[in-house]
Amino acid sequence: MTLDSFVRGLPKAELHLHIEGTLEPELMFELSERNQIALPFASVDEIRAAYEFTDLQSFLDIYYQGAAVLVHEQDFADLMTAYLRRAAADGVRHAEIFFDPQTHTERGVGFPVFMKGFASAQRDAEEALGITSALIMCFLRHLPGEAAIETFQAAGPYLQQVQAVGLDSSEVGNPPELFVAAYQAARDQGLRAVAHAGEEGPPSYIEGALDVLGAERIDHGVRADEDDALIERLVAEQIPLTMCPLSNVKLRVFDTLASHNLKRLLDRGVRVTINSDDPAYFGGYVGDNYLAVAEALDLSREDLVLLARNSLEAAFLPEERRRQLVSELEDYAAS
Repeated sequence: MTLDSFVRGLPKAELHLHIEGTLEPELMFELSERNQIALPFASVDEIRAAYEFTDLQSFLDIYYQGAAVLVHEQDFADLMTAYLRRAAADGVRHAEIFFDPQTHTERGVGFPVFMKGFASAQRDAEEALGITSALIMCFLRHLPGEAAIETFQAAGPYLQQVQAVGLDSSEVGNPPELFVAAYQAARDQGLRAVAHAGEEGPPSYIEGALDVLGAERIDHGVRADEDDALIERLVAEQIPLTMCPLSNVKLRVFDTLASHNLKRLLDRGVRVTINSDDPAYFGGYVGDNYLAVAEALDLSREDLVLLARNSLEAAFLPEERRRQLVSELEDYAAS
């Protein structure tokens, strides 16, 4: 079996994926025409040419611009359907998917529109493809903590569709401590918690996400290895890191995949997982990330199986579903 076939057949979960970041240029153009929304690009090729970023902010600028074409329930259903089909083809059995309500509500697109669109596509994909999925509602950290609370309150009628809350967007200068109240409100409603930390921000942001927000997973976390005590804590408490290697290179967090610290952290016992982040913008879905890292860091098949197992163990799954998927992975690895 080729490495490509082995990787794409691995039963796995994807835990760090922004649904707005799966908006491929072709769909962006289709929706701009359908909704009569002008784009500052003349062609699909021109959009792709713009996907050269110098840092996180340069990406976010075009990311929010692209999201403007998402207006109607069917737009959000089409977006979710396209992602879940790609994920299923990459061996993803379960996906926990970030969405950014403030990106839409600030444009006048309300919760009923995107939540119904997502839900219909998730149901259809589970029936047709067997892929289960859940939503993680993210707060935009470049907006005030009060805006996060307002967003959580607006989400009230739809919380049964939401599994957890998260924190994304511009990290530097926007520490976790600004969002304590919103996270407390979410925990009071029984939601789980994750947070982006240690991508461009310092290791102290990882500690803050764990200690003041109660995050159960850290999204990215690549700067954790600047603090040995923090690494020891991540290992001792088996706190998952949802790493996104191609994203890290595209946004200049690492110069090359060969210099990425994923393998070093995995070898130290950190519960590392591989994910795709914003794959339409960063050049690869989860299977592409596995393959690229396997080649750049010379990962063994045992390493790849461990990464897939980590993803299943780190997912917010009912135990019966987790055992089923881990058993499927073990059978696959032994075959």
